[in-house]
Amino acid sequence: MLNYILIALLAIAPMAMAQVPEGVTLEKATNPVIKITTSKGEMVLELYPDVAPKHVESMLNLIRKGFYNGLAFHRVVPGFVIQGGCPNSREGASGMPGTGDAGYKLNAEFNARKHLKGTLAMARAMDPNSAGCQFYICLDAIPHLDGQYTVFGQVVKGHDVPEKVSANDRMEITILQDMAAPATVAP
Repeated sequence: MLNYILIALLAIAPMAMAQVPEGVTLEKATNPVIKITTSKGEMVLELYPDVAPKHVESMLNLIRKGFYNGLAFHRVVPGFVIQGGCPNSREGASGMPGTGDAGYKLNAEFNARKHLKGTLAMARAMDPNSAGCQFYICLDAIPHLDGQYTVFGQVVKGHDVPEKVSANDRMEITILQDMAAPATVAP
């Protein structure tokens, strides 16, 4: 009986899970992939757990909880970045957009990845260990940010969408490909 249930679950799993869009090439086939949907279009982003595992894990956990859905891109600086993910940007929130967090802070995971057009990185306050949920996407190469902020992803489809985003555009984020489950070792 258990075998039949397992086979049935395996048969419907591909239908229940989102898929990486056709034609998208990933640096690593098993990297997580997310989709940010706005009224201006969709962006598909590959995440890099090899260089920023805690930032990737945190973002995926927040996405699973629906944390980002309905939040706004509260900061849009043409030629620089679009920034979102602040819970104070939710309609009806009382705090100032750009000042909210997820209730915890992440330690910096600065790495060798560069701030290129389409780079996804975590915003923070002056303290390098103050990132939480706010992220930004670069609208151009921004080398002076390299090594100062945690880069943890890159736009791989919808490259034109970030430049179309306006302040207060709402987002919905879904996981297209989650983290690969760690292998278990039999006792």
